Amino acid sequence: MAALPPENSPAPLAAPPLAPPEPPDAPPPEPLEGDPSSSPLPGWPWWTALVALLGAFVLTAIGALVVDLPAVAFGVQVTSSHTPPGLTIADTFVQDLAFVAAPIMCAHIGGRAVRAWQFGLRRPGVGWGGALLMVLTLIIAFLVVTAIWSSLVNPEKEKLLEQLGSKESTLLLVLSAGLTCVVAPMCEEFLFRGYIFTALRGSWGLWPAAIVDGLLFGAVHASSAPVLDLLPLAGLGFGLCLLYRYSGSLYPGMGAHALNNAIAFASLESWSWLGGLALIAASLAGVTAVIWTCKRVGLIVPGRGLARAAA
Repeated sequence: MAALPPENSPAPLAAPPLAPPEPPDAPPPEPLEGDPSSSPLPGWPWWTALVALLGAFVLTAIGALVVDLPAVAFGVQVTSSHTPPGLTIADTFVQDLAFVAAPIMCAHIGGRAVRAWQFGLRRPGVGWGGALLMVLTLIIAFLVVTAIWSSLVNPEKEKLLEQLGSKESTLLLVLSAGLTCVVAPMCEEFLFRGYIFTALRGSWGLWPAAIVDGLLFGAVHASSAPVLDLLPLAGLGFGLCLLYRYSGSLYPGMGAHALNNAIAFASLESWSWLGGLALIAASLAGVTAVIWTCKRVGLIVPGRGLARAAA
């Protein structure tokens, strides 16, 4: 007969329970869109604004090498004083793409969820009528200031269209117009207002952020605009910041930027008022078509989450 254990002997220890499996990495929390009548504040650190700007120029330099080196290898003549217009258009297009890629990359810093509305890609919170009134006010004010400034300092004529070869062929004219009046306004607004101004405003407040953004916007045009025109351009950048802040959407800024560039393009080309109106209509239609296409292919998706008041 087997011996029984003593009455007061301790019970055998139970095996420790197995640790539950670690849950998979949870997705970042869904950001809240905020008040649509004010430009969003996604919480991007202010220093990422500088990273985005520097990153855009780094990507531009890399992209230019990718475009230029094969062109030179195939016999295109490039010198320190002259770049063929077609190559200049290609390099400028690459720069505009970099102006979109860099802020998107910076917005992901820290594993953040990134949404289109964070860049202002949404309907104006003030309505399209209110946004249109803001756009017209900004453009009229800028044209008046520019006229006064030009009469005082008499700046040189801008040479960008000459660099793009707009007078050399119909194809280069069309490409120059599309690049100047559609692509550049959209991409520059995405970088300077959609990201840089937004990141700075979150930490510095409205007015310092708008001033710095405007100065950066003017400075980045130093290679294409006369030096004396950089100050009015900085003023335009400042005004576009206010337009974004109080409309709650980047679309009015894109439209205002395209409108201004179309007016400048027609003026530099000495077109009639009818030709200028046609270019304005084509430019705004082009901006609208790009936005519509981006929505159709899923690049711009309406934001999710409940709204909360924005600071």
